[in-house]
Amino acid sequence: MAEESFAERTEQATPKKREDARKKGRVARSREIPSVMILMVGISVLFLLGASIYHQLSTLTVQLLKDVGTLSLNPANLQTLSTELIQAILLVISPVLIVVSAASILGHTAQSGTVFSMEVLKPDWSKISFLAGFRRVFSKQSLFELPKSLFKILIIGGVAWLTIKKEWPHIILLTGQEPNRMFQSILSISWSLLLRTGLVMMLLAGLDYLFQRWTYEKDLRMTKEEVKEEMKNTEGDPLIKSRIRSIQRQLARRRMMAEVPKADVIITNPTHLAVALYYQSKEMEAPKVVAKGAGYIAEKIVEIGRKHQVPLVENKPLAQLLYKTVELGRAIPSTLYQAVADILAYVYRIKNKRL
Repeated sequence: MAEESFAERTEQATPKKREDARKKGRVARSREIPSVMILMVGISVLFLLGASIYHQLSTLTVQLLKDVGTLSLNPANLQTLSTELIQAILLVISPVLIVVSAASILGHTAQSGTVFSMEVLKPDWSKISFLAGFRRVFSKQSLFELPKSLFKILIIGGVAWLTIKKEWPHIILLTGQEPNRMFQSILSISWSLLLRTGLVMMLLAGLDYLFQRWTYEKDLRMTKEEVKEEMKNTEGDPLIKSRIRSIQRQLARRRMMAEVPKADVIITNPTHLAVALYYQSKEMEAPKVVAKGAGYIAEKIVEIGRKHQVPLVENKPLAQLLYKTVELGRAIPSTLYQAVADILAYVYRIKNKRL
């Protein structure tokens, strides 16, 4: 049943589903990327500042050994000495700590931006359930993680072994070298080893992120019913929306029909179309369409016009042009001025009015 329902999730996640998942702290994220960034940045900082850090720690150690014989150790002095020693060590390694912390933050934010969710802090008693824990341990994801981890160990271990094999003749000769030269050699070999394994880990982390992204998108997929249900919740039930639109059309039609008695003339097709025009020469630059309709609506416009003694003029081409090109409540275009002016002049003559 679970496999059947999963197979039905063929629709891409909607923006709302993605936003809800993000609020819960669910984002596509690889734990490998921050780890690799911390490792590579830490190695780089140590490579650039290693000599300086080594010199400062050496000086601190020498100074401490010199002062040991002259210090009178008691609880008060021991506490002061410990505090000063810890502060001095933190000051020396602070560049490494700062840069590594920045790399960790960047490794997380670069994948999915800043995500702050209180959902992960809420107590979930199912997480401490023995049955739930057993299911997590033997879930598909957990069973997949095991061979994935073994594969990464084999790849990284293989690269490390090849690097050490290449440097082995130099490693054997380290025992006969001076401490400073030995340290430099060890640093060089370590840098070569860590650089190669780090590059491999970066490649594996990129592949892991792509896999996590694919898994995330797959988990977010929705069934067609879920998409329809979400649309109902966000945009409203289609039946209710259709009813609202119907009511809105009825109200607009009533307002339009209320304008028909004010019209100066109704131009007809004669039965299929009807367009009512209103014009006040002192207030308006051009006549405007106050009502228009086809079929039943046209019949109602004509009926109301006759009831209120609005002149009816049959002009098929003009009625069609007005109906198709002029929106309700808009003035007629200049291309129709002459044709409409002739009709209004005719109507005004009938009413004994002047244009």
